[in-house]
Amino acid sequence: MSELPGDLIYTNEHEWLRREDDGSVTIGITDHAQAALGDLVYVEMPEIGQTLDSGSDMVVVESVKAASDVLAPIAASVVAVNEELADDPEKINADPYGAGWIVRLQPSDGVDEAAFLTPDDYQHLIDDEDS
Repeated sequence: MSELPGDLIYTNEHEWLRREDDGSVTIGITDHAQAALGDLVYVEMPEIGQTLDSGSDMVVVESVKAASDVLAPIAASVVAVNEELADDPEKINADPYGAGWIVRLQPSDGVDEAAFLTPDDYQHLIDDEDS
């Protein structure tokens, strides 16, 4: 297992969030999630400008094993999507915390970081799932 980046917050659904300087939030799936999914073959993105409710379907990632929904961890509007994933979804497998980012959102009501997991909390979650 790779080390979890300490500048991110995490969800119970194996997503990571990074606050950007402009107030937007970049979101991807964790290394644990991409490893569980296997080789990704397709990513279905939301439309730029689309409004998302917290907990709503945001992205679909398809692997050789299964299709999985990525849920919006916050209420927000979509301000950017990682266009490179259309031709190269494996970037998520190769670099889930960097080039494999999926979407950037502008929060509707800010981000309550206390509602998410710290890197240590997330590590405990995946350790419990793996045991």
